[in-house]
Formats: sequence, C-alpha cells, structure tokens
Amino acid sequence: MSVSILGSGAFGTALAISLAGNGPVTLWSRDPEQAQILQETRENAPRLPQVTLPPNITATSDIAQAAESDTLLLSVPMQQLRSALQQHAPVLSGKTVVACCKGIELTSGLGPMSVIHEAIPDAHPALLTGPSFADDIARGLPTALTLACGDDALGQDLQRRLTTANLRLYRTTDVVGAELGGALKNVMAIGCGAAIGAGLGDSARAALMTRGFAEMQRFALMRGARPDTLMGLSGLGDLVLTCSSELSRNYRFGLSLGLNQTFDARTTVEGVATARAMSGIAAAEGLDMPISATVADLSSGAYSVTQAIQTLLNRPLKEE
Repeated sequence: MSVSILGSGAFGTALAISLAGNGPVTLWSRDPEQAQILQETRENAPRLPQVTLPPNITATSDIAQAAESDTLLLSVPMQQLRSALQQHAPVLSGKTVVACCKGIELTSGLGPMSVIHEAIPDAHPALLTGPSFADDIARGLPTALTLACGDDALGQDLQRRLTTANLRLYRTTDVVGAELGGALKNVMAIGCGAAIGAGLGDSARAALMTRGFAEMQRFALMRGARPDTLMGLSGLGDLVLTCSSELSRNYRFGLSLGLNQTFDARTTVEGVATARAMSGIAAAEGLDMPISATVADLSSGAYSVTQAIQTLLNRPLKEE
C-alpha cells in the first residue's frame, strides 16, 4: 500500500515519520517553499525540531503526485477540511481518505466523516483519532489510536496497513462516537486549562473532567453514538491526555485565559469552534451542556474567568 499525508504540520509530519517504517510515504505541503525545505533539510524545524525525516519520505507540493497513493491521510484543521476537499476533489475522487482532524464544523455541525461524504461522495472515508501528541509519535514513542470506519472490511485493511512499530490502532465502526469523542474533549481541555490558569487547583480540574465527560456522553448518545465508544481511546483516553498536558493546544489556550495572557493567534485551537457548534446544537435539542456553553462564552470573550466560575458554581444542586 502506498500512503500520502496531505498536510505537513506537526501531526502530519509525525504520521509520515511513523508510517515510513512500513514503506515509502509522500508528505504533501500546500506551500512549495516548505515542501522544498522539507525535502532538502529532512527536518520540519518549526513544528518538530531535531526530528529527522527518514529517506523514504518524499516531500512535495504537487497534489497530483501525492494523490497517486492508494491511501490519503488528511492532516488539516477541521475548519479547513471542507475547503481542502473541495479544492482537490478531482484527484481525491474514489480514493480511500482518512481524516486525521478532530472537531465539529462550525457552519454545519458535522464531523469530519460527514464532511468527506458531502464533499467527495464517492470517496472511501475513515477517521484516525485518539490520545496522541505529534512529538511522541515522531520520536517513536508508543501511541494507541482509534481507527473508525463504517465499512468494517476497509477498516480491517487500514488497521493492518497503518499500524506501525510505535502506532497501535484499535478499530471501530462507530464513526459518530469516535468523531464526537475526539471533538468534544477539546472543549473540556479549554475549561481545564482555564481552571488551572486561574489557580483553582487539581481538584477543580478533576471535577471539570468528570462532569465534562458526562456532557460528552450525553451529547454523543443524542447523536447516535454507542456508549462504549466514549469509554475508549477516542473519548476518555483523549480527554485524560488533553486535559492534563501543556502539549495540548486547547489546554494551553485555556491556561492563557485563566492567566489573562495573550495566546498566539496562529495556533489552531479546534475546541473554540467546537464549543460554539455543540452549544448551539445542544440548545436547539434542549440538551443541558453547562460546561460546554460556559467554555463557548469564555472563549468568545463574553465571560471572564470569574464569571464563568460563578456561572457553574451557582447552578442548581442535583443528583450525579
């Protein structure tokens, strides 16, 4: 099987490095200059410093060359996924396409698999998600992920082909559950980061993670997910990692809110758009999602951290 990674950010580059242990990999960048630098220096210095690209990785900005592969992994931000698919639809048509992004599209409320279905109806889609940091994968550290695919035969084939020496994949056909677990945990990570930044302590973080996980389950079940999926890598596993490490962009964004510090606007924070999207859907469905709604208001500047804390603490008492 030949593999191409579309997107040469930290995660795309890390996947390319891991998959290179199985055979040749093409790493596509939309920026010709960046592709040339990757090819010549064998390093993605801005994103993964001091990690060398194996010799069997070919960096290119030629989408036609990248699309010659059997399987294409899309490592682009969730809010840019649809435009990327539409732009390259002619060469992606009929291909096996694996989304490697987490989130809910703000304009439609859809996850990555549904966006692929709409943008390229004849593609064969799958989703790679779960608790992972690019630096860990790139350095060969053991990582376990969820591979979600509605076509179980295709899922089994991809599971065999995309598993590497340090990347272990677990398979599920519950696409909705895998999508939502990966998306919603980013919202909770913002809240946990804000709590720690504001000096509320680890007990407050534990409470937010636990009650946030209850919201994740509530929302996912409403959308048709299986309960056991949220208990796995793409739900609970990803939640634990993202809410407890400063390597998480969403956690760092929340931390900056709690500390009242400026955050680098160039850094992708998927949880901001996801919080807005899921809060709107929850309100329309009459679903109680207080942490998600508060994170949406906090992220948009509608609430200060103090107001966000008071909003949650002043809610009516209830049974767990």
